[in-house]
Amino acid sequence: MQPALSILQLDTTFPRIPGDVACKETYTQPVEIVRIRAASVAGIVRADPAHIDITPFEEALKRAEAELVVTSCGFLSFWQDHLVGLADKRLISSALTQLPALASEHSPDALMILTFDAAKLGSSHLRGHPEYLKSCVGLPTSDHLRGVIAHDQQDLDPVRAEAELLGLVKESLLSHHRAILLECTNLPPYAPAIRRATGLPVFDILTAVEAMRPGLVAPEFLSG
Repeated sequence: MQPALSILQLDTTFPRIPGDVACKETYTQPVEIVRIRAASVAGIVRADPAHIDITPFEEALKRAEAELVVTSCGFLSFWQDHLVGLADKRLISSALTQLPALASEHSPDALMILTFDAAKLGSSHLRGHPEYLKSCVGLPTSDHLRGVIAHDQQDLDPVRAEAELLGLVKESLLSHHRAILLECTNLPPYAPAIRRATGLPVFDILTAVEAMRPGLVAPEFLSG
């Protein structure tokens, strides 16, 4: 049976809990996980995305079995148009592909973009909307979740991760915020809690997938 979605996953082993883009329990139908060998977090999360070795992703895209393909790192947004042109498939390189649509409704002051690393996320990642750089809030280097991802650790504590993430969001939230966009594909497990805590719509890689393939994402993980 053809999978409903092919996920190009970085070469990591940290826990992928339900709600993570690369967890099969996130979806209502069978999906395919394609590990991109030697694609590390440090190699992809970088300020100069043009220098990412995209060849392994190109090859994996051509082998992907599903008609819809998604990557497991939002920092690949720079390569969206390039990858789309390589195969007769629909592709979502990043949650940031939703930024043009969100920008038509929300000014930079009204949108919070929560990213894994604000120091590395640059205008080249923002799909032609560099003015939204000021909207970005990065995970602190001291945060548990960031450490687990950056160092590919196995000791993920979802309760601690959620508490720290909610603390960051509440600390950064201003009265003019109207929506939140999660760049990092490992943040959607906590999106429903962010929605409850802020009362704001939350957009992430899963809302992008659901827009292209309605019914594929388990409802409990959608909070847009």
